[in-house]
Amino acid sequence: MTTPEVDISRSVLHDIAATTVEGITGAELASAPLKVGEVLRQQKGARNPRALKITREGDDVTVDLGLTVEYGQNLVKLAQQAQREVCQNIELMTGLKVRAVNVQVQGVSLPKGSSA
Repeated sequence: MTTPEVDISRSVLHDIAATTVEGITGAELASAPLKVGEVLRQQKGARNPRALKITREGDDVTVDLGLTVEYGQNLVKLAQQAQREVCQNIELMTGLKVRAVNVQVQGVSLPKGSSA
């Protein structure tokens, strides 16, 4: 008996990475810069695009993600935590090999609940 082939879509990998980052206290996915046509779609209620890109070549995956980090947090530690957890979750849930998780801190935000 042959084992059936399973295909994992890029959107599933995207969801795993995004959900992983949501679980990291003090960090969130940054908003991706909007292109001209996306401004109208966003005004009509479309989801805000996030700074997350998945590249897959066979069984190898590369993740590029942009983070917004809360003011006062250690940027390097949060970026390293995001790299480690995204890599572990994708490999654990899919069996694919993560080549790299490239993190770019794109912004700093005030902690939730603080007044500006």
